[in-house]
Amino acid sequence: MEAATQNTKQTTLQITGMTCAACANRIEKGLNKIEGVNAANVNFALEKASVTYDPVKVDMNRLEETVKKLGYDTVKETVDFQLEGMTCAACANRIEKGLNKLPGVTKATVNFALESAHVEFSPGEVSVPDMQKKVQQLGYKAIIKQEQADRGEHRLKEIRRQKQKLIVSAILSFPLVWAMVSHFSFTSWIYMPEILMNPWFQFALATPVQFYIGWQFYVGAYKALRNGSANMDVLIALGTSAAYFFSLYSALLWSLTGNEAHHAPALYFETSAVLITLVILGKLFEALAKGRTSEAIKSLMGLQAKTAHVVRDGQEMTIPVDEVIVGDIVLVRPGDKVAVDGVVLEGTSSVDESMLTGESIPVDKRAGDSVIGATINKYGMLKIQATKVGKETALAQIIKVVEEAQGSKAPIQRVADVISGIFVPIVVGIAVLAFLIWYFAVTPGDFAGALEKAIAILVIACPCALGLATPTSIMAGSGRAAELGILFKGGEHLEQTHKLDAVILDKTGTVTKGKPELTDVITDRDETEFLRLVGAAEKNSEHPLAEAIVAGSQERGITLPATEDFEAIPGYGIRASVEGKELLIGTRRLMEKYDVDAKAAYDAMSRLEEAGKTAMLAAVDKQYAGIVAVADTIKETSKAAVSRLKEMGIQVIMITGDNERTAKAIASQVGIDHVLAEVLPEGKAEEVKKLQRQGKKVAMVGDGINDAPALATANIGMAIGTGTDVAMEAADVTLMRGDLTSIADAIYMSRRTMSNIKQNLFWALAYNTLGIPIAAIGLLAPWVAGAAMALSSVSVVLNALRLQRVKIRT
Repeated sequence: MEAATQNTKQTTLQITGMTCAACANRIEKGLNKIEGVNAANVNFALEKASVTYDPVKVDMNRLEETVKKLGYDTVKETVDFQLEGMTCAACANRIEKGLNKLPGVTKATVNFALESAHVEFSPGEVSVPDMQKKVQQLGYKAIIKQEQADRGEHRLKEIRRQKQKLIVSAILSFPLVWAMVSHFSFTSWIYMPEILMNPWFQFALATPVQFYIGWQFYVGAYKALRNGSANMDVLIALGTSAAYFFSLYSALLWSLTGNEAHHAPALYFETSAVLITLVILGKLFEALAKGRTSEAIKSLMGLQAKTAHVVRDGQEMTIPVDEVIVGDIVLVRPGDKVAVDGVVLEGTSSVDESMLTGESIPVDKRAGDSVIGATINKYGMLKIQATKVGKETALAQIIKVVEEAQGSKAPIQRVADVISGIFVPIVVGIAVLAFLIWYFAVTPGDFAGALEKAIAILVIACPCALGLATPTSIMAGSGRAAELGILFKGGEHLEQTHKLDAVILDKTGTVTKGKPELTDVITDRDETEFLRLVGAAEKNSEHPLAEAIVAGSQERGITLPATEDFEAIPGYGIRASVEGKELLIGTRRLMEKYDVDAKAAYDAMSRLEEAGKTAMLAAVDKQYAGIVAVADTIKETSKAAVSRLKEMGIQVIMITGDNERTAKAIASQVGIDHVLAEVLPEGKAEEVKKLQRQGKKVAMVGDGINDAPALATANIGMAIGTGTDVAMEAADVTLMRGDLTSIADAIYMSRRTMSNIKQNLFWALAYNTLGIPIAAIGLLAPWVAGAAMALSSVSVVLNALRLQRVKIRT
């Protein structure tokens, strides 16, 4: 893991055994109490704990022990390596010690005879490539012997286990439901075998359900109560136990008093059995739905190349992509995925980078250009040198950002956490009070009837849906945003973005392309011949404006002749000789210096400058020949993006270090009314603060190093993904597609996610607040309460999953 500061580390623990939000709260509190833990966030939906801690004061083992003491467990992964290069037992010992010293490795054993290593590790702390790198540093080689355990294997096992329990529980509960249904007058026509009415037969069916299938609830309740809190398991265990033991008491009384000849007493075995069956059904649906919320991560992982063709010691070999190391020479054939981030050494081709930038047109690559892992080589053969591998690649960083965002807590979730934390004790109190009122006041002496009301209250009030309301929406919303090229660095940023009412756009590279282009050619001569001479003259200049003229000439299919003489005149322009002709290209002052009469062109030159373009006069053999104009052109989507932001009620402001005339010209082209021009890099953050002092919630959008202070100062900093690493690091949101329409998309996704969270919280609380009084007045049978409780959790998750199908307006 990367250190946030010198004495701070961050890790992720995969936790099993949680049953509701109260469990997550308890683990979170337990971890936060440890000396050396700076912050701990536990996500119930993801079953993950994100912990920031001081490794000097606390280690991974202590964190895992705390989780276990609280009654839960952490998931370990294992990997087996085939080792190469060992010559004796001392080599094996050396590798074993080296692996065991890695943070996150619980246990590593090396077998010299089999030349193998078996490692148990925490995936949030250390990766398989880290282990391979360590072995390589020790002078050996580690090859993955068997595929690394699937990240979601523990969840799949849990789903299989719950399915098996559900089948057994349903088979045993069905005869009990059959017996219950026959009690109603409108179902008297249904055939009822006599044995189904026998209390001991019902007891034989209900007992395995209660104590085998339902044992997990007793274990969970015990752990919760032992740690001084209460959770969903407590409610389920209380409600079903009350029904089961009262039925057992009635059956014993019936037998002891010799009433076998008479009808069986009122029994509630079916209540406890059906409740457990319904809860497990709800848990199964919940687990299946929760699995779908991580589809974004799976789809991103699916983009990665699986193998790489590398050249080592003069030989080409195909190896797993995890085994590529920095410096390796990698061959990328037409149609192949680029295995890792790197630099092109040889070859030319076009690479489809749409998975990263959203740009559908392939990008030309030649020697010296950088390429990104998981992009697709379209045509030519490329030989690249790996610069970033494993978790350092751009795609791995994107996956990491999405995982952290899905695992973080939005401020609104704290409200749900507080409610669910105090909810269970209150519900138990209400259930006891309802029982007493019914037993002593409403139907005096009717123990069974009063108990039924209490059980219904305990069951309908389970706070599962409340605990799932926020994290499932955050997971689905941030996942869908990632698919659209929008990376929120945390749940809090996803929440805050919907509050924005002002957006500041940096001009260069954000509103504009950031690269000058030849825009205008004005001449009385043949345009091709004019550009041929001007382009040739500028060919020897390294100035960006000269590069734009040369590129513009070549794009028009013009072949540029050689330059015989060249001189750059700072502040004026250039003088060059091409095919025996003297060319002057530059400012008005350059023309005046060489006595060229170009006054007739000054009006046209001024009009071009007023449009935000840089115009240059050109003379051939001291005779005025024409004007060439260069401009940093606006991105094709900028105007539509600004219009869309305005429609959303957001004030759009452009900020730039350019002069006011150029800035206003660019702003008018895209429809921006507010311009802050001639602002120095250090002044951008102050402009953000001015707007914030006016009560505005401000987003700053930029792509350069000079934007980093303003990005950090703004309520939400948005970095254009095609920009610098520094800008992306300082930002809260990264727009991978380098497109201003992504700003509106980000705000739209935030609004939709927050709306979804509020819907979830409303329905979760509505189930409880409406269900409790209905159960208390006796209008809700316990089994119906169980079905409603299961439905509430499933409905909340399914509602969150709607975010995965959100369509963005283009």
